[in-house]
Parts: sequence; C-alpha cells; structure tokens
Amino acid sequence: MTVPSTHLLIQTIILGILVGGVYALMASGLTLIFGVMRVINVAHGAFLIFAAYCTYWLFQLVRLDPIISIVLTAPLLFVLGWVIQRYILSRIESPERSSVIITFALAVTLEGLMGTLWKTTIRSVKPEYASEVLKFATYRFPVTRLAGFAAALLVLLILYIILERTNLGRAIRATIQDRNAAQLVGVNVQMVSAITFGIGIATAAAGGSLLSMIYSFNASSQTDWITRVLSVIVLGGMGSLPGAFIAAIILGVMEQLTAVVLTLYWSPIVFYLFLFLTLIFRPQGLMGTVVREKA
Repeated sequence: MTVPSTHLLIQTIILGILVGGVYALMASGLTLIFGVMRVINVAHGAFLIFAAYCTYWLFQLVRLDPIISIVLTAPLLFVLGWVIQRYILSRIESPERSSVIITFALAVTLEGLMGTLWKTTIRSVKPEYASEVLKFATYRFPVTRLAGFAAALLVLLILYIILERTNLGRAIRATIQDRNAAQLVGVNVQMVSAITFGIGIATAAAGGSLLSMIYSFNASSQTDWITRVLSVIVLGGMGSLPGAFIAAIILGVMEQLTAVVLTLYWSPIVFYLFLFLTLIFRPQGLMGTVVREKA
C-alpha cells in the first residue's frame, strides 16, 4: 500500500472527477430507462461498445473526431433503441420480470456480431490531442479526459433541459412517478417508453464515443462496462439521474484512488465492492426510494 502525498492525492481526485463525469453520462440512459419502464437493460454495455466501434470506424475512415462523432452515433442508436422497444420489449408480457433475459440475449448477440466484424483485437481512438496535457498550477489535466468530461456535461445538460423544459420531459417524469396515473391523464405511455428507451441508448452512444478515446476496448469489454454502469445506478438509486451523477463521481474518484494507493489491477474491484455493499446496507441507493409491492 502506498500513501500518496497531498499533491498526488489532489491530482488523483481531479482525474477521478473527470472520468466520473463520463461514467455519469454512460449510466444516465440506463437509470432513465429503469425509471420509466422498470426494465434493467443488460445490453447497455454492449451498446456502449458498439458506439465505440462506430466511432473508431468513423475515425479510421474520415478522421472524424470522437466528440463530433456523437452527432452521428447518438441519432443512429436512438433509432435502434426505439425499434427494439417498439417491436421487441413492448410485445413481451411483464417486461419488468423478463427484460433481464431478453436484454442479456441481445447483449450476447451484439457481442458476437461485433466480434465477427471487428475480431477480438483491442482498439482505441487516438485523436491528435490524445497525448496533450493542460497544466494548471502544478496539476495536470489530460486533454482527452477534460474534453470527455466537458462533452459529457453538455450531453447531460441537454438531457436535463429535455426532461425539465419540454412536454416530452414532463410526460417522462409523470411516467416515472406513476405509470398508471400518467396514462389516466392522457400520456401515451407506450410512446413515452419507446422514446425513453431510444434516448437511453442515445446517451450510451455518446458515452461509447467518449469511451473510445479514453479507454481501449474490444467486443468482450461490454461485460466490464455493464458492471460499472450498474454499480453507478445502484449506488445512486435506480431511476435517479442526480443520484447516478453523484455515484459516478464517487466511483470515479475511488477507482483512481485505488489504482494509486493499491494497484491498477485492483481498481475495477471498487465497482463490485460498492455494488455489493449498497445492495446489503442501502438497497435503494443514495437518492432512490424504497419501492413496496401493492397488496
């Protein structure tokens, strides 16, 4: 075990916050989908990696910057998510209970397709600024992480505006609060569910594009990433976007601290540990609510 100096500790926290912002974006769609549909999308990690591959492909073909590629990958995956919910999940009886199996099958299928198309070679996107570092006082800010954090905040801000300032957002929030009551007052719950699933997958696309320039990945990486985003939304509270953001920052910082204090190989275990402890001691998460079955 290494005891970091004050300077190293602050530097590590800075890096943790930057990567935590990207984790928040990755998890936002998953927690939004659960809030509206009570569906746990196990394929969320596969969509993240699929978007990362699309970003890699666009970068190789036309040298399109990973951040700019969000403009293409997000609409593409929005349509894909809408189709999946409209024509697959909506046709399933009790999707709250069977969604895990269905989305797990979807994740395995996507992983197989990605493995066939892009093999198992580890990929990453390296824009021109990949090795650049900004310095403030004595602290270093990697440009890729700083740009990823800024892009993540921008996408989350757009999502917030949609949820808080539009009729669609009001319909989504009403459905989250009480699905049956929302339907009684005229909300088209089926349409809202399809659009919400599309938005959730679109945020995964944005997160995957940012992931591609910060981390290396291949098709099987989806297993690791679904674990991370599930840990974020469980700690934050299932269905709570503010909770997901806070949890993502906490886990991002703890991951970086573990890498410095212990070893890089132990840092992924932080997510499993927090997931385990949250489910034991506070199943509703930091900002979630306790759900009771109606008699």
